[in-house]
Amino acid sequence: MYLMWVFATEAIPGELMEAARIDGAGEIRTFFQVALPLLAPGTVTVLLFTTVATWNNYFLPLIMIKDPDWYPLTLGLDAWNNQAQTIGGDVIFNLVITGSLLTIIPLIAAFLLLQRFWQSGLAAGSVKE
Repeated sequence: MYLMWVFATEAIPGELMEAARIDGAGEIRTFFQVALPLLAPGTVTVLLFTTVATWNNYFLPLIMIKDPDWYPLTLGLDAWNNQAQTIGGDVIFNLVITGSLLTIIPLIAAFLLLQRFWQSGLAAGSVKE
């Protein structure tokens, strides 16, 4: 919340909001057509932070989920890692490394697909200072 509030106070110039009101736009139209596009980079950043934090969550699923069949990827990788260390003294980490690579692919895809929303200076030139 704080990150989004700080971003919103800096990203939306007050002069731009006044110009929209003078042009006859209502509050809802001003929000959806002026403010929301300017808030897209901050919204995407908070969305990605939340996604990565949830995706990498380890402790909460460990406490809440009792059935190992429902474990998320982080707990599954930990189980594979523990299993790889105890199998007859032979270390088989290639399974763990491959699993780790497969678990980061969705995060990389999310970053690449949402990269176009990280635009700096979106409102540059809209207000004369």
